[in-house]
Amino acid sequence: MGIHDYEFVKAAQLISHADALLITAGAGMGVDSGLPDFRGAQGFWQRYPALKASGIVFEEMASPRHFRVRPELGWGFYGHRLNLYRKTSPHEGFHILHQIASRLRHKAFVFTSNVDGHFQKADFPDDRVVECHGSIHYLQCLDSCSPDIWPAERFEPAVDDEQCLLMNEPPACPNCGGLARPNILMFEDLDWIEARSMQQRMRLNTWLWDTERPIVIELGAGTALPVVRQFGERQKAPLIRINPFEPELPNSIKHVSLPYRALDALSTLKMALEDIHFFGGRL
Repeated sequence: MGIHDYEFVKAAQLISHADALLITAGAGMGVDSGLPDFRGAQGFWQRYPALKASGIVFEEMASPRHFRVRPELGWGFYGHRLNLYRKTSPHEGFHILHQIASRLRHKAFVFTSNVDGHFQKADFPDDRVVECHGSIHYLQCLDSCSPDIWPAERFEPAVDDEQCLLMNEPPACPNCGGLARPNILMFEDLDWIEARSMQQRMRLNTWLWDTERPIVIELGAGTALPVVRQFGERQKAPLIRINPFEPELPNSIKHVSLPYRALDALSTLKMALEDIHFFGGRL
């Protein structure tokens, strides 16, 4: 299993004593599916070269301001992402997490800052996922004329990828007819409608209340936006942190650090679980 054999064995043993799996995931979870994590301006500009000439970085582009001043650019960026997330398949690591959860009494719940909807696409139940920053697959009114949130499934963005511009009509609010935007928490965003995410959090709190021995597997969650890391660390549960760039742990002997990408770590962790016959019978 490599140079970190002991850590994988310890992680497998911790999982074998759990009755529930809390999956906490950041952008690094999607890298093995071919999705960008926007680490640094250069990585962002490689994906969106049209923005490099203007010096626009991710933190500036991910703002509701562009929908007001230049909606074809705002929707060019988010329309490209919507198309990308729709056509990309979740990697095998999602299936491994399914397999682990299937052996536990309370199965799994997901807490993620990712807006790509890939946990649902990988057949995690929608009522077992918290998207703390919202989802690109849902829309809201740009002016928040009502608290309504609706699916984006009827919107098919036609994007000029070289210019990062939307070429067809953007989605409209069904209530006021004004411009619609993704139901995503952006930077400097005072108009995000968080009702859907709050309902998800309430379901997670109920699930956590029923668990007795949960374990947290954190995947690709960094410190630049530490919401996911902090949420997992607040749980009174063993933490398995999978992160090749920021693997440091809180000071506790019950936690495990696996400094690998998500798919590599989960594949090796599965082998460690097989060695202790974890999948041989329901816990």
